[in-house]
Amino acid sequence: MDLNFSPEDTAFREQVRRFVSENLPESIRHKVMNGIHLEREEHVRWQRILHAHGWGGVGWPKEFGGPGWSPTELYIFEEECARGGAPRLISFGLKMIAPVLMTFGNAAQQQRFLPKIMAAEEWWCQGYSEPGAGSDLASLKTRAVRDGYHYIVNGQKTWTTLGQYADWIFCLVRTDPEAKKQSGISFLLIDMKTPGVTVRPIITLDGAHEVNEVWLEDVKVPVENRIGEENRGWTYAKFLLGHERTNIAGIGIAKRELVRLKSIAEAEGRLDDPLFAARIAQVEIDLMALEITNLRVLSAEGAKKAPGPEASILKIKGTEIQQAIAELMMQAVGAYALPFRQTDVGPDYAANLGTGYCNLRKLSIFGGSNEIQKNIISQMIMGL
Repeated sequence: MDLNFSPEDTAFREQVRRFVSENLPESIRHKVMNGIHLEREEHVRWQRILHAHGWGGVGWPKEFGGPGWSPTELYIFEEECARGGAPRLISFGLKMIAPVLMTFGNAAQQQRFLPKIMAAEEWWCQGYSEPGAGSDLASLKTRAVRDGYHYIVNGQKTWTTLGQYADWIFCLVRTDPEAKKQSGISFLLIDMKTPGVTVRPIITLDGAHEVNEVWLEDVKVPVENRIGEENRGWTYAKFLLGHERTNIAGIGIAKRELVRLKSIAEAEGRLDDPLFAARIAQVEIDLMALEITNLRVLSAEGAKKAPGPEASILKIKGTEIQQAIAELMMQAVGAYALPFRQTDVGPDYAANLGTGYCNLRKLSIFGGSNEIQKNIISQMIMGL
């Protein structure tokens, strides 16, 4: 693989860098660069700015309204957005359900949902995990029973990120309890305003409301909201998880946070400590290696291949690198990093470091735990 960017790629990078500099609201940039929580409206505002410029469906092919970028252009876009302080695009609609709709959805579903995802008119959340089905997702028990032109859905989903904002949820449900657990699952799209859908907040250690429980009690879902065939949902779920794990890698964000780490370490005089400096250097080396692997996966996607087991490598290493950077930031400022909110004590750059550190611990678990990803790698790549 030639890792040198072409003159066209370099020109595209300059175009994206200029666009972000000129169009990203300063209030949003300030929050992102300082690890401050963004509200729903700020995410929507940035997505609508992109959409107005014709970049609403980044990574989407032209036939579905996207810019039709190559994998290299998509990589450059995401890197420059992260570098410039743009918020991470909410992936549930743009990068998770959208590829499923494009690949397995019918024309009516594509026409109904994709334009509203691009325009940030509808917010999506994910209905995968359950209290007894996390890493062993195929053990899910949420039940959908066919009743004429509808399914009647009963069950519970948990750890539903930003579900309090969502208009729609894509759900894995069991439609054949007698089949092998992977074979009896279907993939449904559920309107969150449907009677019987209840969202209950889960307040995390830092007092934030990011995740939720979603209860489904006799929820009527039209059969036309099923993706693909009945009992084939596990196939679509695996396809979606490949895109999710690739997204979790967060190369551009890790690069931005590495710069922030170096700035904090320098301000605290920690770069004079050879051991601390060596740990930063090791993280940077790991990030460079991960970037090369990420480019290889994106290249395969450009050849019309869905992310394979290589996405598990990205998920593991991306997780570890982001957590290592957050941990080093905490160590650089010491006790000033402990509060979860801004205080009058300590430097401004120490604010929210505790929140960021704790929040990133979840990366080892969601999208399929790192232990599960190691099993996938050993079986599908190493043949063990």
